[in-house]
Amino acid sequence: MRKFDSITSEEASRIQYVLCDIDDTITTNGKLTAEAYSALWDLQKAGIRVIPVTGRPAGWCDLIVREWPVYAVIGENGAFVYYLEEGHKRVFLHPSVARGDVQGRLEKVKQACLAGVPGCRVSADQFARIYDVAIDFNEEPPYLGLDAAEKIRDICVQMGAKAKVSSIHVNTWYGDYDKVSMAKLFLQTVAGEKEPRDCVLFFGDSPNDEPMFGYFPMSCAVANIAPFLEKLTAKPAFLAEEESGSGFAKCVQRLLNLRKNSI
Repeated sequence: MRKFDSITSEEASRIQYVLCDIDDTITTNGKLTAEAYSALWDLQKAGIRVIPVTGRPAGWCDLIVREWPVYAVIGENGAFVYYLEEGHKRVFLHPSVARGDVQGRLEKVKQACLAGVPGCRVSADQFARIYDVAIDFNEEPPYLGLDAAEKIRDICVQMGAKAKVSSIHVNTWYGDYDKVSMAKLFLQTVAGEKEPRDCVLFFGDSPNDEPMFGYFPMSCAVANIAPFLEKLTAKPAFLAEEESGSGFAKCVQRLLNLRKNSI
């Protein structure tokens, strides 16, 4: 892993898209700071398309694609993409999203997690979700820590569901998709990028970003990745010197300065 300050002008010039996790990557203590939000606008003004890639729910993503300076948003860990076309919201659904009595199956997983890990609870944003269940271990008190999150994940997997640990939730679903499979599919099918790996810079902060770290050669983790690093098989190419939104914003500034100076 390299410090992000070591990125070269040649590497910066290839970037056409910035994909980023939201919680604890561009937000800080649950807030989208002015510094981080300005960085999103700066990317848009520079002609770089921004795509948040998040475990957050459909309800959040509807607002984000309408009101943030973004090209699209990938939600619920890859179940769908919302994007605007001629000012109208479009939905791109992953073809492996599970059909049938998915909610009934997820309800059983949810109840097993609540019974198996005392203190965990359904996320406060569950009402806005369509395709998954989010179990909160670290967004609202009591804060249970990573060991609890791993127990929750194991329960989900034992019941045949997919599960990913973020910095705050364990997201679980039925369907053969994740953040990276949807990112590849959307960029190739809708955005028309034959080889997305060549033109994307991804920012993340937690284990559910590992598929993205593994796929995109140009990937960066903000400094608060530290507690998870030794557990990651696929590590980011770069590390930001600062945490959360500040780390993201400083890296964006470095990226854009290099691109400006290379013109």
